[in-house]
Amino acid sequence: MALLGGSSSAGSVAGVDDWRTDRVAAALEGRNPTVLRELDSAFAVIGDVQFLPGYCLALSKVRGADRLSDLPRTERLAYLADVDLLATAVENVCEAREAGYRRVNVEILGNTAAFLHTHIWPRYDWEPDEVRGLPVWAYPSTRWSSSDFALGAKHDSLRAALVTELGRLA
Repeated sequence: MALLGGSSSAGSVAGVDDWRTDRVAAALEGRNPTVLRELDSAFAVIGDVQFLPGYCLALSKVRGADRLSDLPRTERLAYLADVDLLATAVENVCEAREAGYRRVNVEILGNTAAFLHTHIWPRYDWEPDEVRGLPVWAYPSTRWSSSDFALGAKHDSLRAALVTELGRLA
């Protein structure tokens, strides 16, 4: 299941996994092609999958931070401010672009990837009845692995709108 990152039309990364093994280091080094914008304490990135258009994540810049509680309180608050900024950008862009936009869900889970990251999931009225009121993790595995939903050139205008809105808000 691809949860983070992905490719962009600016430089396809199909078959190139090195940046995915350490997404935070790759972002710090400028090698993570999913970075939308560097924020004060996090990187705003667009997700590998876009079955819910606008799915983004905030990656903490602190290498080795696995949990929110790994950060000192001042850094924790700065990170959460960046999460808020990204969630607001996703909300504004999705509300303007996508019919049936409802809300964003913000989740810090950390059950799979051992680095601090926050999922920003836009939710829509057009989602299938069987998952509309559930966490996104209830979606069938095909949504996570299908090339139909993989990040790619078809998401360039969404990506550009997110970059613009992050710049406006920052």
